[in-house]
Amino acid sequence: ATVTVNKQQYESRGASIHALSLHMQDFVKILGLKHRREVAGKSAIFSGENFVLEETDWYLLNLFRLWWHYGISFLRLQMWVEEVMEKFMRIYKYQAHGYAFSSLEELLRSLGGDAFVNMTQRSVAESLLEVGVTQRFVDDVIAAVLRSSYGQSVLVPAFAGAMSLAGAQGSTWAVEGGNKLVCSGLLKLTKANVIPARVTGISLHSSEGKALYQVRYESSEGQGSAFYDMVVVTTPLHPSRTNFTFENFEPPIADFPGAFQPSVTSVVHGYLNSSYFGFPDPKLFPFTSILTTDTPDLFFNAMDNICPVNISAAFRRKQPQEAAVWRVLSQQPLDKQQLKTLFRSYYSVQVTEWQTYPRYDATKSLPPIVLHENLFYLSGVEWVASSMEMIAVAAKNVALLAYNRWHQDLEKIDQKDLMHKVKTEL
Repeated sequence: ATVTVNKQQYESRGASIHALSLHMQDFVKILGLKHRREVAGKSAIFSGENFVLEETDWYLLNLFRLWWHYGISFLRLQMWVEEVMEKFMRIYKYQAHGYAFSSLEELLRSLGGDAFVNMTQRSVAESLLEVGVTQRFVDDVIAAVLRSSYGQSVLVPAFAGAMSLAGAQGSTWAVEGGNKLVCSGLLKLTKANVIPARVTGISLHSSEGKALYQVRYESSEGQGSAFYDMVVVTTPLHPSRTNFTFENFEPPIADFPGAFQPSVTSVVHGYLNSSYFGFPDPKLFPFTSILTTDTPDLFFNAMDNICPVNISAAFRRKQPQEAAVWRVLSQQPLDKQQLKTLFRSYYSVQVTEWQTYPRYDATKSLPPIVLHENLFYLSGVEWVASSMEMIAVAAKNVALLAYNRWHQDLEKIDQKDLMHKVKTEL
């Protein structure tokens, strides 16, 4: 729930803080991890009655189909996403030079001006229609991507939508053995002192006129607490949080408005019912990933034929008529009739229900980064966009912000015209 740092430890770890400025690929190389091998497969978008778009093995044919159905909307989409991502990538230069931001608005403004801040207040559909993307393309393709990633509609904010669409265009990373190895590898690399316990609350005290935080926690050995000069809170501070309190703060630290989107992941080992998708002969079913349009009668958001986290050179996907492992994403648990609709028969079903992403229509305000003098909040960045990369950027920003504030290096915080400053520093 929290990351805590003592004064002596913090002042001796400038090098490890600087290491966080590297990209995910560099993390993987430093940690000795391998890029997970990709297994070829085709995707399609299902409307509940038929496939509105199907991927083929031929790149030029795919482009022709996109043009035939949607004109140059896909080119306008790509140009829009690339423009957003090109500006977003500035954050890595800023952080490499030690610059930090005390609010999410300041961070966004440094990357793309007020336009980036406004992208958290207006929908991705509205933004794309403005740049010439057709309504049909939004309803078919954009809706399908957002349903599979955020489990929400095209009304999500434009910035979150851009991040989701960028990830859908390929060239993303996965680690052999599972992405969780990045976290465990970083903990091992930094030699962090991890206390295996659940934090229950933080109370404010003072020492020599400076804030001192008492962190209370529960573990298998019972209750405990410790005092820290600096605390980073990473658990979401929304109304549904339980057994986590702030004490002695004036004004009080209240819950932030907003809620999280419930999501259900069902991992099914069974035989796909290809007839439901219009293929009576299962041997002819060509797709390994199925996205869906925003159709009221559809009870699932997406499904895909998944592969192991470790992929050997001899690995091959199951043939469509064979039993395979499918992941089905939905907003409600699938009942037996719905499972029977998707699968002719199945051996096992493993269901995980969780609060995945912010429900972006629940609030328009962004949470703060600084809760108190040396008390920082990391997870608010999810209300800008939720992804591993965004959390990594936010973590780096909090580390730099805490470091610069501790050493009173205010010239490295919330600076304007940073692109010019970085160029002159080079």
